[in-house]
Amino acid sequence: MKGGVITGSKAGITFVVMCAALMALVDITIVNVALNDIRASFGTPIDQIGWVSTGYMMANIVIIPMTGWFQRRFGFRRYFAGSVLLFTTASALCGLAWNLPSLVVFRAVQGLGGGAIIPTAQTILFARYPKEQHGMAGGLFGLGAVTGPLLGPTIGGYLIDWSSWHWCFLVNVPLGVLVAVLAFRMIEEPGFEPSRQPVDRVGIALLAIGMASLQFVLEEGNREGWFENATIAVLAAVAACALVTFVVHELETEHPIVDLRIFRNKTYAAGTGINLLMGLALFSGNFLFALYCGTILRYSALEIGKVFLFSGALQIVLMPLVGRFGGKVDQRVLLAVGIVGVATSLWMNAHLTDRSGFGDLVQSMFVRSISLAFVFIPISVIALSDVSPEKRGNATGLFNLTRELGGSIGTAWMGLLVDRGAKINGSYLSESVTPYNPIAQEQYSAIQGSIGTQTTAGPALVPETVLALKVKVQALTLAFQEGFIKATLVFLAALVLVLFLRKPRPAAGAAPGAH
Repeated sequence: MKGGVITGSKAGITFVVMCAALMALVDITIVNVALNDIRASFGTPIDQIGWVSTGYMMANIVIIPMTGWFQRRFGFRRYFAGSVLLFTTASALCGLAWNLPSLVVFRAVQGLGGGAIIPTAQTILFARYPKEQHGMAGGLFGLGAVTGPLLGPTIGGYLIDWSSWHWCFLVNVPLGVLVAVLAFRMIEEPGFEPSRQPVDRVGIALLAIGMASLQFVLEEGNREGWFENATIAVLAAVAACALVTFVVHELETEHPIVDLRIFRNKTYAAGTGINLLMGLALFSGNFLFALYCGTILRYSALEIGKVFLFSGALQIVLMPLVGRFGGKVDQRVLLAVGIVGVATSLWMNAHLTDRSGFGDLVQSMFVRSISLAFVFIPISVIALSDVSPEKRGNATGLFNLTRELGGSIGTAWMGLLVDRGAKINGSYLSESVTPYNPIAQEQYSAIQGSIGTQTTAGPALVPETVLALKVKVQALTLAFQEGFIKATLVFLAALVLVLFLRKPRPAAGAAPGAH
């Protein structure tokens, strides 16, 4: 690929790519609040509705690492605009789906477009801004990357409340068409010549099979009992074999679909490792938090969305400010501060109880939203700015892949921890509810005296039922707390990787057109 320089209106290009990225990022979480309505609309069993999300993520995680090759083959403008049109068309089809299989297929197509939009948008921003302004570019992209998942549940809740689940998809159509048209008009690539490298068909096949199988295992493993299920066990083996073979093939072939040699850059490798842990902490923490609010506190989807919205509102101002002025400080220090802050918010989550109020929830998430600004922007700048322009597309795709993969691993891990923790804690707590435990007897008598005589179920059955419910709630609460503590400890391990980062070198000069 000759060229590699993006020209055109900086403000216009920023607006276009940010709108597209925000649209794709919102879509990842907006559908979660619509799953119950979709299930009711199609009469789908509860164990199958998860495919609406699984189909999207499988396609998403397959296409992301290939974006660098597609950018070299088709150019930023055509590939970006084409991905937006694919995403928009699939969104319209999702809104018109007539049953679950059709919706899952259209969601997979939507995932191919959405997965390509995010890393391409980030690459375009870094290519259009000079190196000394990469902090601002990272801040603008980080604004969408962090606030998109926060806005999704709120927007989805309002759309369903006002109309129906179909509009969670149809809302993308007018914005997508506008963005695609503006992308063709705004983005300019003087001197671009398509790459004539042969297509790495073996690499594409191995990557598609391996990543799709791995994503299926991570998405469905906990629901299916992990390796107790034959399908999960077989696909786990397929993923391992395909991905190991893929790595060996990509390192040996002359023209790989994904250039893994980029990991020879120690700063990029360490930054990508931190990005993996950030995805794990962010996605698993938000997953646990939303599940806790719905299961323990009985919050509705809209109420959960409001918690995320109120706690994350400051990011709209903070992200650009950190991007604009963060370069005046060693960004490794900012990164370390952000990591400690995110870990602190997870630790605060670990001390929530079934009596926590709205203020307690917002307070812990507020700390996380502020801290993420000090993680996302520095790590993007440190990891990607030192990569040469011709390799940046490939590097950005892998960088985004690690965050998505970390999120899938973290969500699967936390689902397993909560499920097993609830059973273990429930068994342990139930042993304490005996006639010989004075506290249990005291609560039994209090329940019997207050509500036991007010029902037709009998004075003996009601206290036992209430106590069993209390044990279940307490067991779940303890399981959530244990999950948050483990997420805290894992993310703190990112501090070790900070030591391997090199301070970004100052720009020698702006690239042509990048001012």
